Amino acid sequence: MTSKAVRESKTTITELMIPSYANFGGKIHGGILLSLMDKVAYATSSKHAGTYCVTVSVDKVEFLQPVEVGELVSLHASVNYVGRTSLVVGIRVEAQNVKTGKIKHTNSCYFTMVAKGDDDKPALVPELILENNEEVKRFIEAMRMREIKSKVREVMEDAKSEIDVSSAPELLKDERCRVIYS
Repeated sequence: MTSKAVRESKTTITELMIPSYANFGGKIHGGILLSLMDKVAYATSSKHAGTYCVTVSVDKVEFLQPVEVGELVSLHASVNYVGRTSLVVGIRVEAQNVKTGKIKHTNSCYFTMVAKGDDDKPALVPELILENNEEVKRFIEAMRMREIKSKVREVMEDAKSEIDVSSAPELLKDERCRVIYS
């Protein structure tokens, strides 16, 4: 299996935001943008892996600015990290006002993808060739984020198993809820 450079799988998808993509407030639905992000993550990871890839998780999706009907949305994606069978794809989303030419950064996020073989089992992915400091930085950031996610999963599992419902009245006294058993 040959190694591949980040540049070999970089992908950009651009799409016009049409009225049917908008919510009642006239802004583009977050779900539309998530769907586009999933498509570009698939294209990028599959180009690198040379096989079908599936989405495992989506991290750090924050909508920084609204996207308007009539804007061109461009999703710029690259492989930031590879494991044995997984890849982390970084995505930067930008919206351009076609009348003014102004471009705004609307969000960035990270998709973890897993390569699948013809037998539908996880498949090995090529090593990633890092050619500049920015690519090295992104690889190390993705490594650290994977470690943090693993620790958070452990803490969450511990927290779930330690919940004692009998202490709910004290735990919830300052929260905006009421507990009513029927």
